[in-house]
Amino acid sequence: MEGVISVCKKGSKGKKDDLYHVIHKVPFGDTPYVKAKHAQLVDKDPEAAIVWFWKAINVGDKVDSALKDMAVVMKQLDRSEEAIEAIKSFRGLCSKHSQESLDNVLLDLYKKCGKIEEQIELLKRKLRLIYLGEAFNGRTTRTARSHGKKFQVSIKQETARLLGNLGWAYMQKENYMMAEVVFKKAQMVDADANKACNLGLCLMRQSRYSEAYSILEEVLEGKVGGCDEIKSRKRAEELLEELNGNLPEAEILGSLGLDDEFVKGIDEMLNAWNTNRPRRLPIFEEISSFRDQLAC
Repeated sequence: MEGVISVCKKGSKGKKDDLYHVIHKVPFGDTPYVKAKHAQLVDKDPEAAIVWFWKAINVGDKVDSALKDMAVVMKQLDRSEEAIEAIKSFRGLCSKHSQESLDNVLLDLYKKCGKIEEQIELLKRKLRLIYLGEAFNGRTTRTARSHGKKFQVSIKQETARLLGNLGWAYMQKENYMMAEVVFKKAQMVDADANKACNLGLCLMRQSRYSEAYSILEEVLEGKVGGCDEIKSRKRAEELLEELNGNLPEAEILGSLGLDDEFVKGIDEMLNAWNTNRPRRLPIFEEISSFRDQLAC
């Protein structure tokens, strides 16, 4: 009888432990990585978490996750420069399939630090990997997570997202001609209201108010994907208000650094999607000249 009671107690304790890990999203065990996650998620002690993440990396304990999670915590502590150096120095210890997620963390860190040139370089490299069929570990879709929810992202959606981010990076450099071209390519791949607003803003910065007005009106009229989102509609309204309130005479624009070779490469990639010839991935085929163009 005592043995039965003992087993029941152990079973009850096990269930409580399981529930604890589920609630706090902490992995099982007593390793440096587990202790790092406990410090991060349960104790809410980011400094201690970073110490344990470093220990996990040094002993080879879940290095992929430890490096990525540590970089995220460092960013939260405004230690983004340190996080960038950590990823660059230790990503060689990580598996091949983790490199894409590390690149995404690196992009966020570059944005945080205002490293625009580095953003542009990395975004172009990620686009080139998509063309070569090396993104998503060779698959056409991947599982992404946002606000605790999982969803599927296609290669085309990822391409449009990267192009949208690249266009915004060019906006930060005030290279509006290049930003315009890239935003338009992004809309050709997978149009949405957010990129439409960015394109409208880009045209406004070039004093091309009539074109900007037409694009922003399409957002308000529900002609672009994502127009039903309150945030996108509000932004379109604000941009139209700014447009109507600021209509100076158009200035003659000089050269703003259009990257012709890169644009040509994107055109060839889009053309490849519209052909019926066999491809390595459903939406890609080999275009040898494109490789050198995206490597710029």
